[in-house]
Parts: sequence; structure tokens; C-alpha cells
Amino acid sequence: MKDETLISENTELLQLVGFKLGEEEFCIDIINVNEIIKMQKVTSIPNAPASVLGIVNIRGKINAVVDTRLKLNMLSKEYNSDTRIIIVEFENKSIGFIVDEVTEVLRIPKNILRDVPDIVSTEVNTDYIRSVASIENKIVILLDLKKLLYGIDM
Repeated sequence: MKDETLISENTELLQLVGFKLGEEEFCIDIINVNEIIKMQKVTSIPNAPASVLGIVNIRGKINAVVDTRLKLNMLSKEYNSDTRIIIVEFENKSIGFIVDEVTEVLRIPKNILRDVPDIVSTEVNTDYIRSVASIENKIVILLDLKKLLYGIDM
């Protein structure tokens, strides 16, 4: 079934920034994305949580930088030319999330979002997952930005 058949005049659309961590597809709401930059040198902060790599200066603004893989309890990976930092602003916080690569901007109907199946949510830590969607023969995981941000001890 094509996406066009799922969209009517009254369908509420979400715009999401898609990115990969390993082979998995994730996304966050574009409304909170300030910019996407190439990986750069991060200045470490002593005694920061393991997932907080440090800080970067982006046009005069200091941003904390989080390794999203570590935040989601995934194995770390060496950064490469595809690695990006997604700078998000949420409730007066500006934080960069390191991702393996940014894939696309998705426009999806809100009505295709589904909760994480119960069997998965009882076996796996799904605290940071807002919902999932099946798009073009792949599953995309929509992350809960509020939980990602407030789960950081800052």
C-alpha cells in the first residue's frame, strides 16, 4: 500500500528526521531539530555520565554532546565521514546527539504510529521509545526526546 493512500485531507502529518544507529532506523520530531552538523572535536567534561561525551561550541553556543548509541545501551562505534551530530532544542536545553548517519526527513501520517508491542516492552528497556511505524517495508523507531533529554544527569 502506498503512503498516498493513507493520507487524506484530514490526516495529521508528522515531520521527522530519520537516522541510523547500526542497521536500526530511528527518528525524532523535526520541530526540535535546530541543525545537523558533521562530527567535530568534543571537549570532555570530568565526571560526566558515560553517554555524555562532553561539549562543543556551535557558533558561540555551548552544547552538551551525547553519544546516542551509549545512551541507548548499544555498542559504541568509531566515528566516520557519515557520523553527524543532531543539535536539538527542547525546553530551553540545547544538546547534540551523535548518530551514525542522518538518512532523510520523513513525512508520515500520525495514524500509522503504533505502541511498542507488549512482549518487547517487557523484555527490553523501551524507556526512550515513543512509538514505532512500518514505512516502506522497514520499521522506524520514534524516540521520545523528552525522556532522552531528562534521562541525562546534567
